[in-house]
Amino acid sequence: MPSVVHYAMPTVRPRYQITETDDIALAVDIGCRTWPHESRSDVMRRLILIGAQRISESPLERALEIETALAQLSELADDYPPGYLADLRGEWRDRATP
Repeated sequence: MPSVVHYAMPTVRPRYQITETDDIALAVDIGCRTWPHESRSDVMRRLILIGAQRISESPLERALEIETALAQLSELADDYPPGYLADLRGEWRDRATP
């Protein structure tokens, strides 16, 4: 069986070394759940790009995004009538009582 040889890609661009501290490991673990087929280094690259995009957004863009999310949540509220949660919890108590 032939052995596989990996060569480093030469580049003139700067390279950065990041130590995987507990907080960095947690962030990468979260990213790995979102992109399970990506390597940890590719996940870290995605997280950096998303973070840069996020902080480059204007406060108005963020506010509109939050407004949109809240509107979508409000639409879901129509699916559950008043008292739904209390009724559901009541069913749990009934099943727990022998």
